Amino acid sequence: MEDWNEKCAVVGIYSVHNASILSYYSLFSMQHRGQEASGISTSNGKKIFTYKKNGLVSDVFNKNILSKLEGNSSIGHNRYSTAGEDSINDCQPIFAKYALGEIAIVHNGNLTNTKKLRQSLIQEGAIFQSHLDTENLIHLIAKSNKNNLENRIIDGLNQIKGAYAFVFLSRTKMFAVRDKHGLRPLSLGKIINPDGSFGYIVASETCAFDLINAEYIRDIEPGEMIVFEGLNSKQPTLKSIKIFPQNPYPCIFEYVYFARPDSKIFGKNVYQIRKQMGIQLAKEHKINANMVIPVPDSGVAAAIGYSAESGIPFELGIIRNHYVGRTFIEPTQSTRELKVRLKLNPISELIADKDIIIIDDSIVRGTTSKQIIKILRQAGVKKIHLFISSPPTISPCFYGVDTPDKSELICANHSLEEVRDFIGADSLEFLSLEGLKKSIQSDLKEKFCQACFDGKYIDELEG
Repeated sequence: MEDWNEKCAVVGIYSVHNASILSYYSLFSMQHRGQEASGISTSNGKKIFTYKKNGLVSDVFNKNILSKLEGNSSIGHNRYSTAGEDSINDCQPIFAKYALGEIAIVHNGNLTNTKKLRQSLIQEGAIFQSHLDTENLIHLIAKSNKNNLENRIIDGLNQIKGAYAFVFLSRTKMFAVRDKHGLRPLSLGKIINPDGSFGYIVASETCAFDLINAEYIRDIEPGEMIVFEGLNSKQPTLKSIKIFPQNPYPCIFEYVYFARPDSKIFGKNVYQIRKQMGIQLAKEHKINANMVIPVPDSGVAAAIGYSAESGIPFELGIIRNHYVGRTFIEPTQSTRELKVRLKLNPISELIADKDIIIIDDSIVRGTTSKQIIKILRQAGVKKIHLFISSPPTISPCFYGVDTPDKSELICANHSLEEVRDFIGADSLEFLSLEGLKKSIQSDLKEKFCQACFDGKYIDELEG
């Protein structure tokens, strides 16, 4: 488990007019989950059409391309890879022809038995076109001796391990499935067509539903596969199959960083949880200061919560340029440091000669925090107290979240005081793991995958 792939966004649209356009807008709303490549596959009931390319959603697609993606069902994907391969073959959806017809797949997550399984498939004669772990499942489906696609998918899923939210598209059906732990999010919604008929949507985040006016129904359950049938009918059907006994361990870092604050993740609103993290942070760490300012945009909700609980005024002391991508997903340190300067600009007139509490969601390598502290010093801030609304990140993730190798995680290799000294803050505090869980849980028995914070991976938790 030394290699791992990407966190991404997936969407599936079934039996809805202009499916490719709705997939486009859904992917656009989830651009934050992957900014390196985008792709859409559609079906008109007889043939699957696919278009994918490196770049942002708005750069990859235009009206002409979308018009050629025919049909009332579609799946789409935004890709975010780790440093390394950027071939078009590593973009999704993955399309293939096999004995029963045509299929396309999109995947959010990471399969942890990829290398062993790939070596076995190659020995059996499989030829791989990409470096994606997802392609293993294509080969497993193709070589299965089951007599229909539904059973072939189940057959393949029984041979893979790890985290996944898959959406499959055949010529007439769509399938959506989550792993037994429900590590990666996947929600189900309904779309009403202009003629009164309806169709369905599945997506990584519910912000995709809001943009296209879809109604949230529920989350797809851990270990569940939903089969969508009746393409182009006025009332397509859903069939739920419990493939694996569910053992929920949803990813806690979705709440901390990845999801949009207006999304509902694992059944809970992200903004409200992040605000509660700030409230809890204020309860755990009290200090006198002139103002509370967030690192935009990920620290805003927590800063509002901290200000409300502490009584210290909230100010937007740093302004973000929204036309620059996330620094966390840049592959080189030099580019990350440059983009901090391009992305964040302090309001000197507001913060000069002040003691400030600055709230951010996490510290990974420490490079970004160091640069932020530096530009605040240059703006004339007197004292800088950096408070983090999550615990120290001490372990890499192998389930589809991009964190660096453990050797690059600053909190895994240095004491709190050493980290504070490196980034240059006057003080540094983190939300406790207990405080994070308290901020999230409505049911105190609820479990999360929190390996990035405690080093305990799910296979260890299972005993």
